Amino acid sequence: MRFIKAYKFALHYVLKLAGISPRKIEIDPGTTLNIWAPTAAHKSRKPAVVFLHGFALDGILTWHLQALALAKDYSVYVPDFVFFGESTTDRHERSVEFQAECMAKGLTKLGVEKCVLVGLSYGGMVGFKMAEMYPELVESMVVSCSVVALTESISRARLEHIGFECWADYLLPDSVEGVETLFQVASESLPKLPNWIYKEILEGISIYRQEKKELLKKLIVSDEEFTLPNYHQKIHLLWGENDQIFDLDVARNVKQQIGEKASLEYIERAGHLVQVERPFTYNNCLKKILAFLSSSKPKM
Repeated sequence: MRFIKAYKFALHYVLKLAGISPRKIEIDPGTTLNIWAPTAAHKSRKPAVVFLHGFALDGILTWHLQALALAKDYSVYVPDFVFFGESTTDRHERSVEFQAECMAKGLTKLGVEKCVLVGLSYGGMVGFKMAEMYPELVESMVVSCSVVALTESISRARLEHIGFECWADYLLPDSVEGVETLFQVASESLPKLPNWIYKEILEGISIYRQEKKELLKKLIVSDEEFTLPNYHQKIHLLWGENDQIFDLDVARNVKQQIGEKASLEYIERAGHLVQVERPFTYNNCLKKILAFLSSSKPKM
């Protein structure tokens, strides 16, 4: 059995023991989401936490260490974005707004009325859009290594910093060497993996390659068209200290943009994939943030 397939099979078993299993949900004709959600036996009134993944991997491969850490005290939801994992659509929309709409519809069908979003990179951008479009659903956010929107100026500066002409060249590699570079740039301390694992990751990246290119093209917003939303939610920025893609200067700028509703914390010896590189530290920080959010809710 192939390594990643075998690993996900094992994850399926372990997560099921923790009360989380995948659900296929048709949110509209032709659009189906895969969402890891609490099993029927574990449904409760625990606070809902929704994890939104980045562009390289699907939801559960990105967030399984956090899902396992939080499942006891929270109702954990880990969706796959459309064209990632097992989420599909026959619609032609490729915007962040479309991904946000799909996430909100899927969560609503699962009975989620309010939640905390935890978003990494691309997932953070979708999360910011969800907070803007669905303020009644999104109570607060934890954002890691992301921006409110990928404007043309931010895009140019960050691509120049990491040495790529466009995001597709970096995020949609067409070789094993390209996949290795993808993870080298995104991490501070992850070890080099065997080439056969990079090859399996490449095969996953190559599924819906054209659609993913279109997602990246639609992701960039002109500076003139970008207007900063006025968020009512508390937004906690939890960063990798040595993130090369969106560095701490970017994080500080995001905090300044959002204003007094934002806080910033960073984790040492970690890059863009902070939740994978320093999972125990990340999980401890996340638990403290969630506990604070819970304690600061207005009493009924």
